[in-house]
Amino acid sequence: MDSPHPGFTNIERRHGASALAAQRLRTKYSETPALRRKSGPARRSATALSIAFALIAVSVFPPVASAAHDATPTARAVDVKAADGIVLKATYFAATRPGPAVLLLHQVNRQRKSWDELAQQLAAAGIHALALDMRGFGESGGKPYTKLTDAEVDKEWQGRPDDIDAAFQYLISQAGVNRNVVGIAGAGALGVDNAVQAARRHSTQVKSLALLSGETFEPNLQFLRQASQLPGLFVVDDNDEYPPTVEAMEWLYISSSSPYKKLLHYSAAKEAPWIWYEPFDIGTVPATGSHGTDLFNVHPELPGIIVDWFVTTLIKSPGHAPVDTLASASILKQIELPGGVAQVRQQVMLASQNDPRAVLFPEVTLDIIGSDHLRVGDTRLAVEIFKLNLLSYPDSADANANLADAYLADGQRALARAHAEKALALLNSHLAPASSWSDTEPRRGRIRHSVEQILKKLDAPRQ
Repeated sequence: MDSPHPGFTNIERRHGASALAAQRLRTKYSETPALRRKSGPARRSATALSIAFALIAVSVFPPVASAAHDATPTARAVDVKAADGIVLKATYFAATRPGPAVLLLHQVNRQRKSWDELAQQLAAAGIHALALDMRGFGESGGKPYTKLTDAEVDKEWQGRPDDIDAAFQYLISQAGVNRNVVGIAGAGALGVDNAVQAARRHSTQVKSLALLSGETFEPNLQFLRQASQLPGLFVVDDNDEYPPTVEAMEWLYISSSSPYKKLLHYSAAKEAPWIWYEPFDIGTVPATGSHGTDLFNVHPELPGIIVDWFVTTLIKSPGHAPVDTLASASILKQIELPGGVAQVRQQVMLASQNDPRAVLFPEVTLDIIGSDHLRVGDTRLAVEIFKLNLLSYPDSADANANLADAYLADGQRALARAHAEKALALLNSHLAPASSWSDTEPRRGRIRHSVEQILKKLDAPRQ
């Protein structure tokens, strides 16, 4: 077929050459977070790409205002009694219909009220929410955190699981709450550490995490390494006033073994200077608006991103989220190694046995990898890569069209026809999206045109 972009495959023409190049850049640079630490041109390039990635995240998780909402949710102050009788104060935001729930844990220099805006949006989206004042903070009982000695602070930071569990039990006991589909959001070192600890203790019920500007420690890190089906949203800003929070959050992201994870990194020209430790600070370090829930003021789109993350992972597909290239980098690199496609195929089949909805890589990224090999004439490997993609995305018209294209290039005409016809049947049925990453009418039209061209070539008299 004549092409306005000589040298591009049919797949690349369907994607658009410029879109393909942009995806390659995102794939290349989002796998190298160390670039964000550099200065000079490399630093500025990485900054621009990081901002672009943040914009991509906004498009993937758009502000929740675009979604259907319930009527104005109700919020009420509640008492949660700890195991030792101490009364912990919390605010419960009830959704107007049955559904999942989210527990919200604040950072060391804030209180539960810092979650109010997000909690209201969660409830409006059909997710019940409980924001807790932890012991010694806000209106909760116990010795005020600001009056603890350094030794008492050290002890406090060993965790109070009974307090968090009391709040967790209160939340899942409320009318209309699905006790088996719960999310936890934590801000700062205090909130993040307690969020991961709680997820570890309630691993069968907690289906999603959102972690902002914090860290956690062993054995919680080991839990993240093993929790391969736990979605996690990791959020951090270079301007965070408590360095090295950026590196701590990147370590958490790397430690997570789940393919359903996303890193939202707000980049800056350089990181903030170190002044003092977060656990020992209430007011010592000037707030920059870049730590934990303070980010909501500087980045007003962030609450909507978090809400949509929980809508996706708790309502639309509990325990699952779209897989992105950065999260699946190790799998994608393995595909390019000798025998890698067969090895990854085994991993896909094993993951599917444990969870029929499991996916290990984005469909569109394998499209790009396969088209690269097809473009340089490596048709056999391209066929194997597209077969692998179809194994994970069997209802995708795009995946079938890509495989048909590769089969045609490899001279396997019968298989090319079978998958081209399957792509057309899927497009005509409208029973599934054209692909997992795009279902716009222009996209469907490009797939249809490409498939029709393949069939035209197959029907033409052979020379």
